[in-house]
Amino acid sequence: MIDTDILLRAYKLMCTAKAMADTYEENRQICKYVHSTSRGHEAIQLATAFHLLPCDFVSPYYRDESLLLGLGFSPYELMLQLLAKGNDIFTGGREYYSHPNYKGDDKPGIIHQSSATGMQAIPTTGIAQGIKFLEKINSSLLIRSNNAKDPIANCPLPIVICSLGDASVTEGEVSEAFQFAALHQLPIIYLVQDNGWGISVTSEEARTTNANEMVKGFKGIKRISIDGSDFLQSYEVMKNVIDEVRNERHPFLVHARVPLLGHHTSGVRKEFYRTEEDLAKHYADDPGPKLRNKLLEIGVTEATLINIEKETAAEVTHHFQGATAASDPDPLTVSDHVFAPTPVTEETGERAPANLPTGQAGKEKVMMVDAALFAIREIMEDHPESLLYGQDVGRRLGGVFREAATLAEQFGDHRVFNTAIQEAYIVGSTVGMCAVGLKPIVEVQFADYIYPGLNQLVTEISKSCYLSCGKFPIQTLIRVPVGAYGGGGPYHSGCIESTLLTIKGIKIVYPSNAADMKGLLKAAFLDPNPVVMLEHKGLYWSKVPGTEEAKTVEPSRDYIIPLGKGNIVLQADEDYVDSGESCCIITYGMGVYWAKAAAKNFPGQIEIVDLRTLFPLDEALVFATVKKHGKCLILTEEQQNNSFAEALAGRITKNCFTYLDAPVEVLGALNLPAVPMNIVLEQAMLPNPAKVSARIEQLLTA
Repeated sequence: MIDTDILLRAYKLMCTAKAMADTYEENRQICKYVHSTSRGHEAIQLATAFHLLPCDFVSPYYRDESLLLGLGFSPYELMLQLLAKGNDIFTGGREYYSHPNYKGDDKPGIIHQSSATGMQAIPTTGIAQGIKFLEKINSSLLIRSNNAKDPIANCPLPIVICSLGDASVTEGEVSEAFQFAALHQLPIIYLVQDNGWGISVTSEEARTTNANEMVKGFKGIKRISIDGSDFLQSYEVMKNVIDEVRNERHPFLVHARVPLLGHHTSGVRKEFYRTEEDLAKHYADDPGPKLRNKLLEIGVTEATLINIEKETAAEVTHHFQGATAASDPDPLTVSDHVFAPTPVTEETGERAPANLPTGQAGKEKVMMVDAALFAIREIMEDHPESLLYGQDVGRRLGGVFREAATLAEQFGDHRVFNTAIQEAYIVGSTVGMCAVGLKPIVEVQFADYIYPGLNQLVTEISKSCYLSCGKFPIQTLIRVPVGAYGGGGPYHSGCIESTLLTIKGIKIVYPSNAADMKGLLKAAFLDPNPVVMLEHKGLYWSKVPGTEEAKTVEPSRDYIIPLGKGNIVLQADEDYVDSGESCCIITYGMGVYWAKAAAKNFPGQIEIVDLRTLFPLDEALVFATVKKHGKCLILTEEQQNNSFAEALAGRITKNCFTYLDAPVEVLGALNLPAVPMNIVLEQAMLPNPAKVSARIEQLLTA
């Protein structure tokens, strides 16, 4: 039998949740921001919360306010988020109600939670993935992942809870999470709360079966279906499941059937789409009266329960008054926490080391692909918390471009490993890995296939630092091969920088040579923020005519280039500058080599800036160079219309207008939906030195 004190605690919190929901409904003008409540879901949520420890992690979903109450958060703390107040402990007034994040020693860790249905499944599974890795290497980071101060020997093994609504299991990304958890036997519990509705869509309309039946197809996930409105059953089941996962380290799915007693949200109200018959059926399973009757059965007096109900109502009123009176956020803080501060601010180390053996005329140059390989090898030697994973990067192949060759042999299959074809999981799992102190490097095999991962990049990764007020920046490095050459065709040749640059909260790097590849890759790894590294396939081995200079002497082990610093790769003669007969080319990637080739037709007249990093952008260098010459061509491999290059042209025009002697020119690829396979057609689409030369001629004679 469950201790009466636990039952009374649960009843008090159920009354608290009901009083909160009633208060919000009675004060709709004050509670103006959209919100959901946990009414109907209280029993399973409290039963789960009561068994969690500070060493654990939990990802609530937007209806989990009772779970948060059960973890020990006060109604006042939750209401501050409801009303978007400045001292909201979770997001500082930036996020919806019941969208928590938390890092502390007294409660389970909670990574940033988004509103996108089911999207938390991958990041949360990434936490469990990280915990399993830390256990395998017996890492001291496990203490930090536990959020606990005790020696590791005295800490139980952490488990992870991922809370979901049943309607969310139809999302493909939830299936990706299930697949990875099952395959790798991760210590995670998927708590699926099934109230039969997905906004106004019934379960019968939307899915063939519930989560308990669906998960049968994932061999290795244990499962159970329970009455989630019954606190006693929920408490016992969650105790047993959590104990089993904590001790046996395998995934579990708990399918909890619950009523939905409140509105979907304050803005999508139950009377819009639910019948009286449906509501009556759901109210018959209200967890509060069920537990109240049980307490009366075991001898708790009516007076005791009435007293609890009065006390909680008064407490909620007091908390609501305090939250209502709290201050709004300071407008000056609106731009805080977009990025965490980076430790890399200066170029350090030797770009071209001179420590050559006696009699050797020059150190052998390395290709870009090898520079990346050497950089990652050094990173993994120096940082045991680093991992590399993605499609085909493991022991057998070492990447389709051999960019990870031999790394698995050196560091083991637990640190360098293959994943399934799951771009969303590859990208999104890094959120959870970072939360436990790991530093993942992941690869998306070709830029054209990154789009399934954009949901995680946009919804979870890019917003985490900002919406958690800096508690959960995502330190991840995502490597993406890009660019066209040699007939790669429409699905292996794409450039995606303009797409990525619309996403705020991530950094974009684009090296054009081996030295920059190594220096920027090191800086990107050390940056505590998400960095996408775009790597041109045509420059990997310098196979494209005119790209021999992409090979360089390998920089020293400690060589680092700070992100956001461009480089002048060709300078114009001052005489031409002074006489107004020069122009500058702002470019990056393959454009550097088209520009260099074209510049040979205009000796001394051309200055070329290699941006190296597209965000943050070295605006100071760009604007100073444009002002110096008065004429500018922006050169890109991307299709030109609506591109980053065109946006940059507008920015240059605005900031350098009085210095310009001619409109800023842009040259990019033809505006086609894809790169055609045939080499002749491919070349017709792309810029080349002849096209660049023609545009320079126009600029210089303008």
